[in-house]
Amino acid sequence: MKLNWNPLKWNWKTKCIALVLVILVHFAPWAKANDYNTAVIGHIITQKIQGNNVDTSVLEAELHKLAHTFALEMTSVLEKHLPNILEGIAKEIRDKSDLAYKCGLLENSKIKDKDCT
Repeated sequence: MKLNWNPLKWNWKTKCIALVLVILVHFAPWAKANDYNTAVIGHIITQKIQGNNVDTSVLEAELHKLAHTFALEMTSVLEKHLPNILEGIAKEIRDKSDLAYKCGLLENSKIKDKDCT
């Protein structure tokens, strides 16, 4: 059987299936960011209404999730700003080295410098 990739020659069933697939592919990844938080809050409220104690494992899991998210964000921030951080450290090392060299040159001279006292 030869596949016909021309959409103009498809029958109505094929067009309907293609339309449904396009809609599913287009809207499927749109999970709302609040769905997870809503589910966790709903679970906690439900447990409180039923008179049950909220299991601390839920809170521990939330803390682990937040710590992981924070670690990922910090990694990306460090990755983004690492060249600037390294430049600052290199500048401090250069300044200290220059000051030590200058003070070493002025050590046995009559010239006084406020940085070398």
